[in-house]
Amino acid sequence: MHPNLAFHDASASRNISFARERAFGVLAVAADGVPHLSHVPFLLDADATCADLHLVRSNPIARMGEGPHPAKIIVSGPDSYVSPDWYGQLDQVPTWNYIAVHLTGTLEQLPQDFMHGMLDRQSAAYESQLLPKTPWTTQKMTPEVLEKMMRMIVPFRFTLTGVDGTWKLGQNKPEVARTAAAAQMSQHGIGSEVERIAAMMRDLDHT
Repeated sequence: MHPNLAFHDASASRNISFARERAFGVLAVAADGVPHLSHVPFLLDADATCADLHLVRSNPIARMGEGPHPAKIIVSGPDSYVSPDWYGQLDQVPTWNYIAVHLTGTLEQLPQDFMHGMLDRQSAAYESQLLPKTPWTTQKMTPEVLEKMMRMIVPFRFTLTGVDGTWKLGQNKPEVARTAAAAQMSQHGIGSEVERIAAMMRDLDHT
């Protein structure tokens, strides 16, 4: 997380909402002093107390034992390089604006019979965003093939103990400089979802 407190002004609910919307992040767990990382989709529960996810059985994290293990999920958002020339002011330096939310908690393996229900909940949540497409369900799969695939993945639950977010949008710059940079970023930005982060820089109160 960026050490500048100016970029940590988002509320816990705003950070949670962002993580829930993205529903994808980097799971980080350490074992014997070695960090293990895995890119995972996850599903936060209604109270944001835990997130369900699954890992392929051969994943080193899945082989660490039932746990609970201290862990984090890092959720990245839009980002872009910011050229000093874009501020229209002297004595500026290059930087990179971005949004990132860190979920802190513990990771624990669930009994294998949780896997069916978890997959149904996850797919239903993601498929609902594709409407009016007819949602995919496990009922569309051949039972034997589904069971074979279920044996290859392991269900886990991530229990949240904390959340923090960096929303680095130029809050430490004068409004005229920030909006000037946002205008240039919309046209020339380098990163991902550049227009989205430029819009957030233009309108800090409604991001």
